[in-house]
Amino acid sequence: MSKRIGFFTRLLDKAPAKERYRLATEQIQHAERLGFDSAWIAQHHFHEDEGGLPSPLLFLAHVAAHTQRIRLGTAIITLPMENALRVAEDAAVLDLLADGRLEVGLGSGGTPDSFLPFGLTFAERGHAFADNLHTLVSAWRGDSLGHPDNHLYPAAPRLADRLWIATFSVEGAVRAAKSGHGLMLSRTQPRPTGRPELPLDVLQNPLIDAYLEALPSGIAPRILASRTAFVADSHHYARDVAGPGIRAQASQYQALGHLLRGDSFDALLAQFDAHVGDVAHVQASLLQDSTLQRVTDISFQVHSVTPSHADTLRSIELIAQHIAPQLRTL
Repeated sequence: MSKRIGFFTRLLDKAPAKERYRLATEQIQHAERLGFDSAWIAQHHFHEDEGGLPSPLLFLAHVAAHTQRIRLGTAIITLPMENALRVAEDAAVLDLLADGRLEVGLGSGGTPDSFLPFGLTFAERGHAFADNLHTLVSAWRGDSLGHPDNHLYPAAPRLADRLWIATFSVEGAVRAAKSGHGLMLSRTQPRPTGRPELPLDVLQNPLIDAYLEALPSGIAPRILASRTAFVADSHHYARDVAGPGIRAQASQYQALGHLLRGDSFDALLAQFDAHVGDVAHVQASLLQDSTLQRVTDISFQVHSVTPSHADTLRSIELIAQHIAPQLRTL
């Protein structure tokens, strides 16, 4: 089966919030025109420089009205911070407005101080996620909700089949598989202590192995890998544009107490799992990632590179024209 190719944005354009939303909408429309199968957006609370969107379903309702075909997904909704029934209702309404194009990616979240205003601690997020996930899926599947006469309206029995779970762990991959959910793999992830040199596919292939082994018979696997890829017509131009964002990420990484494996630009690209350059260089870099041969979906984002809107649009074009056709047939 041909792999599905997606565009992913964290809405981090250097602009006020309203302009970020306009630019992201244009980028998704551009991706649709160029044949991308899906568009994914991230949710973040409070931190402007980490993510520009606290209300992903609301934003996707706007995008749905400005697109026709492209599938629209969350990557991710931080479910512990949400009222699960409200997520179920909002998603049900959105899916109707989008003519069944919604994909729902969920995760437990990773920014510790964002939990406190929601009455949670970071340590409680796992239990809150499990409880809210149970409520969400029960609502979508038509179970009674607190009273025999209470059922989700509008009904959304098929949304449970379009659920994706983001995880860094084998255990999380197994739980997703046993429930028949899709598996979402991040653009990068922490390396184990003492093994900072491990490539990303060495970390993520065991998650795929565990997911496939635990998936019930008769359920088709759904595995999405997100990757940072910034492509430009000139290799040198791509590296010049990517430099400030990659070095800013390196500074943030060090500020958190982590050690860098070298400070050259190429060392930083490798450490942060970023594919940057012209078409030939990015193609060659992506083909070294064995994970991409095993997934069903690949989504491309430019974070933590910080290109202009025009450069982002051109990167989308080059991926669609030159890189997506090769990856679809891996």
